[in-house]
Amino acid sequence: MRHLLVAAGIGLSGLAGAGALPAQAAVVQGQSSAAAALDALLVDYEAYLRQVAPIGSGMDGDRAALSRLPDASRAGELARRAPLNALKARLDAIDPAALDEAQRLNHAFVGYLIGRELERIELDPSRLAFDSEGGPGQLLAYLAPAARIATAADAEAWLKRLEAAPAYYDAGIANTRRGLETGLIQARSVVDSALAQAERDLKPGAAGDVLLRPFSALPATIPAAQQEQFRARARAIVEGPITARRTAWRDLLRDEYAPKAPQEPGLVHRPGGRDLYAFLVRSHTTTDLTPDQVHEIGQQEVARIRARMETEMRAAGWTGDFAGFLTFLHTDPQFYAKTREELLEKASEIAKRADDRLPSLFATLPRLPYGVRPVPVEMEETYTTGRYNSGSMATGVAGGYIVNTGKLDQRPLYELPALTVHEAVPGHHLQVALQQEAADQPYYRRDASVTAFSEGWGLYSEFLGEEMGIYRTPYERFGRLSYEMWRACRLVADTGLHWLGWSEEQARACFRDNSALSPHNIETELQRYIGDPGQATAYKIGEIRLREIRQKAERELGDRFDVRTFHDALLVDGALPLALLDARMDRWIAEQKTQTW
Repeated sequence: MRHLLVAAGIGLSGLAGAGALPAQAAVVQGQSSAAAALDALLVDYEAYLRQVAPIGSGMDGDRAALSRLPDASRAGELARRAPLNALKARLDAIDPAALDEAQRLNHAFVGYLIGRELERIELDPSRLAFDSEGGPGQLLAYLAPAARIATAADAEAWLKRLEAAPAYYDAGIANTRRGLETGLIQARSVVDSALAQAERDLKPGAAGDVLLRPFSALPATIPAAQQEQFRARARAIVEGPITARRTAWRDLLRDEYAPKAPQEPGLVHRPGGRDLYAFLVRSHTTTDLTPDQVHEIGQQEVARIRARMETEMRAAGWTGDFAGFLTFLHTDPQFYAKTREELLEKASEIAKRADDRLPSLFATLPRLPYGVRPVPVEMEETYTTGRYNSGSMATGVAGGYIVNTGKLDQRPLYELPALTVHEAVPGHHLQVALQQEAADQPYYRRDASVTAFSEGWGLYSEFLGEEMGIYRTPYERFGRLSYEMWRACRLVADTGLHWLGWSEEQARACFRDNSALSPHNIETELQRYIGDPGQATAYKIGEIRLREIRQKAERELGDRFDVRTFHDALLVDGALPLALLDARMDRWIAEQKTQTW
């Protein structure tokens, strides 16, 4: 059957025809004038991004940005409309036909990003100021492990971020109350998860408060007396204004929000929810696919992957039914680590095997290394099974493959190879680090967040694990297919919940009946989809397109196809929305055909 993704087309909102890149030549004078205007605009767009997004700017080496947090208030958000509209007007005045190929791509990409942000501001999804993993406090909890303090200036920067935290909390509290007032309310199950995290934030465990850990081991170049001054200042901020905001946040969720939160999940049941969800699907997938089309793609993928899972189940020697095989996988001790350390060590061994195979598939590798680290204990209860935290050569922080070592009986080892190649290499670390190191690209390209590309690449990397020999048993191959089924069920469940009005049980059934995901992971993921609408649709849509691009390149280039060169063409210049990626890779295929060998 012709895949619906191809049949529907992957048009990009606001970019119809932009990917086609005009072929006609412009006069040199016009080209020079248009190029200069675009260059000036990109400089101003970089200044804008560095101001409003200090997290990314700090990771890029902007020392001043390391002292700031984003302005998450509605007033700050609305204030961004004027500079964005001014940039849009300047961009619209530039004739793409007067630009060269690379400039036309930048023109189209910037136009897409500005248009998407303006639409997002109007729809105001910031009213959903928390999800199942928590609220405003989680940003700092994510930043703390990467806050490397090598100098007194680094210590002052982290202290300033702590000082900025109360305002960040205040914005989140105001945004949440605005959601209550307008009816854009999270379901009760999401509130309960966020409330549990809020309680944990107020009661740090034996490891101490996560926000104080950057000061736990300071370099000897900072005098001992000054070290203690830094620690004392940090404790005063955390124990004073931050604890006060943590308490206010907990009280808001418990006393104001939870009593009004509906049991029924899904944006379809909230005022303006259908328009907001349709935008979120377009934004995360970078396509014009409707939620109905995404749902149908998911159903097709579930049927296809299930057939392959049946084959691997028989290869494992199982003669019973599918449900019985899942029970066996969930309960046999051979599939589970005995200790946290064992799980982390197994993840590390798989990661090194993946490292060993990279040169056979990639001609360009990043300079930045990565580590394998456990999820902080205070976050693991509602945290996903694994994740990638980006690092920075500029600040001296390696990338991080983060493994959840809690609830060991819910972390099967047959899933670990797929998780590792997705989150570490050749998945997120390879893609993100190469994008960060794309020195020839403008800042916005190095910092761009394109969910369909990045998460599509992560899932494509699970497929690459087959070529790399990562999956060594039928159980591990079944685990990879189970992970792919997980992403197919996301398409079905996310659209089912937020567009078709499904109950939690209807959404849960796809994962329970078709994948080997553990019950705890299913529940954690289900709450994630309820609380973060649309994001989960990007993975499969992006992966399908990446695999189709590769199949087209292999078909059209034949023995001229070189997988290492192909992956460089996909990755080294950074992520792109899918329509622009299509156009760029079509040009690459055409160029390869003209090469003399």
